[in-house]
Amino acid sequence: MQAFLAKPFLIASVASCALLASAPAVRAQSIEPRSYSNAPVGVNFLIGGYAYTRGGIAFDTSLPITDPKLATSSAVVGYARSLDLWGTSGKFDVIVPYTWLSGSAIYQGDPVQREVNGFGDPLLRLSVNLYGAPALTLPEFRSYEQDLIVGASLQVSVPAGQYDDTKIVNLGARRWFFKPEIGVSKQLGPWTLEFQAAATLFTTNNDFFNGNKRSQDPLYSFQGHAIYNSRSGIWGSADLTYFAGGRSTLNGALQSDLQQNWRVGATLAFPVDINNSVKLYASRGVSARTGNSYDLLGVAWQYRWGGGI
Repeated sequence: MQAFLAKPFLIASVASCALLASAPAVRAQSIEPRSYSNAPVGVNFLIGGYAYTRGGIAFDTSLPITDPKLATSSAVVGYARSLDLWGTSGKFDVIVPYTWLSGSAIYQGDPVQREVNGFGDPLLRLSVNLYGAPALTLPEFRSYEQDLIVGASLQVSVPAGQYDDTKIVNLGARRWFFKPEIGVSKQLGPWTLEFQAAATLFTTNNDFFNGNKRSQDPLYSFQGHAIYNSRSGIWGSADLTYFAGGRSTLNGALQSDLQQNWRVGATLAFPVDINNSVKLYASRGVSARTGNSYDLLGVAWQYRWGGGI
């Protein structure tokens, strides 16, 4: 039974990594192992989960606040589907978070309080494996063995979440972001090493806090993951990410909020049966030039179907 679950669970793990980017507090700063893996064409994934954050704020990575003492609880629903993109494997996913936030911070020397709940900005992403992961049916996938995979993706944040322009802290950002990324995944026996590089590009928020105009430079991020895969289908990952840039401009004035932040994390995932799996994950900021250092704990459940399974 363990050997039977191992390969199907590798399929199931492909989409659940998207949940790590779904909590509003980690949008441009996500840690996502297994972003570039293969799966049979036509497999669907339904994802549900919960994430808790505490500490610095990262809903809008350019917010000019200090001493943040904020806590969020996020319920997340997502859907993903594996695709055949001109003969190579790909994936589309969508994530919708609902968040409860409470806490305080300092804005321009004045204390602010906030308690709010509502939907955050939805996230859409299209991924494609450019090399090393061809589009396969389920019978073909059973004999597939990963070596080197090179992939790319584009994630888009849609400004449809809760937003109040009279408040400095919101669940939505009232602007779009576009996050192109490239990734490399290399299998070495039971280990998989992954590296990702991305740039998050922001549109301008023309309705920021009582009608101000706010823009932000690109935020650059780099990730590394060391993943151990057991024969039973359980896998664990040690994760590291660095992001820099993101300096903002308010009404034409450049702000002193350049980011240079490090985060570390860990992920543990295991199968329940052929269709269901569970993932636990955690991360924390270890070095932050701005106030975006926060702790994150989360759990995700995933159900998969289709593709001949």
